[in-house]
Amino acid sequence: MTLAVYPGSFDPFTLGHRDILLRSLKIFDQVVIAVGVNQNKKTLFTANERVEMIEKEVNEIKLDKNNIVKVECFEGLIVDLASKHNAKSLIKGVRGPVDYDYEAQMAGMNTVMCPDLETIFLMSKPEFSFIHSSLVKQISLMGGDVTGFVSDSIKNQLKTKS
Repeated sequence: MTLAVYPGSFDPFTLGHRDILLRSLKIFDQVVIAVGVNQNKKTLFTANERVEMIEKEVNEIKLDKNNIVKVECFEGLIVDLASKHNAKSLIKGVRGPVDYDYEAQMAGMNTVMCPDLETIFLMSKPEFSFIHSSLVKQISLMGGDVTGFVSDSIKNQLKTKS
């Protein structure tokens, strides 16, 4: 069984994140969605809320019978979580050059710390390339409509934070 880790803050989990997950499942049998906990980063949703939201999203996806998705929190280095799961691959969604520059640096650091861990970049589809969690939060908090950026379920949870 092939396994990859898909790390991120996912605050909130957008349709772009969902697309990267679905495309990852065409490559890997199992994906661990690793919800990062960074004490220095202010999030709208707690780590547990993010895990619950993503688990609900995953439950609504019709997965292939061979696919498994797990969602869990992690704090610390992603290479340690990947090692814990014996994962050989990290999945990173990339919207454009700015994302790529940052993620390429992270991939380089991860390779030094864990030479057997490969980072796989999946380019966002054009219709998702502009969706950014922080912009979705900002739009929602200002009373805007986030339809088309997140699922209806997450849209409703965003409303509870406004």
